[in-house]
Amino acid sequence: MIAYTMVGIRDLDRASDFYTPLFQEMGFKVCWRDEDCVSYGVVDDLSVPRFFVGYPFDGEAASVGNGTMTAFQLPEPRKVDRLYDIAMRQGGSDEGKPGYRPRYGEGFYAAYVRDPDGNKLAFIVYDG
Repeated sequence: MIAYTMVGIRDLDRASDFYTPLFQEMGFKVCWRDEDCVSYGVVDDLSVPRFFVGYPFDGEAASVGNGTMTAFQLPEPRKVDRLYDIAMRQGGSDEGKPGYRPRYGEGFYAAYVRDPDGNKLAFIVYDG
């Protein structure tokens, strides 16, 4: 259903430094990079949705939408913990430490972070 997601950034090198290790940990690679954006996914498989970070096309400064978040589903809580740690080391900010969140369902394990530009990400496991 989703072909790609794009989030606006203010500094492409900083965004790449933040996102590249996260996507490497999830098993994805850089699929495209130019002076305006970088995308992550599976290089030879367009059926896998891609995630782009880039400068807004209108030339205005990137801004973050309140309530906007991209969630990445993972196979186990250990992976969530690892991604959270990577995000913190790469300049992200904490929006919710890794842990179970029973209000979202039994076995729901998640961590929430913001990238250096304020875009919100979730790393989640549905277990059960």
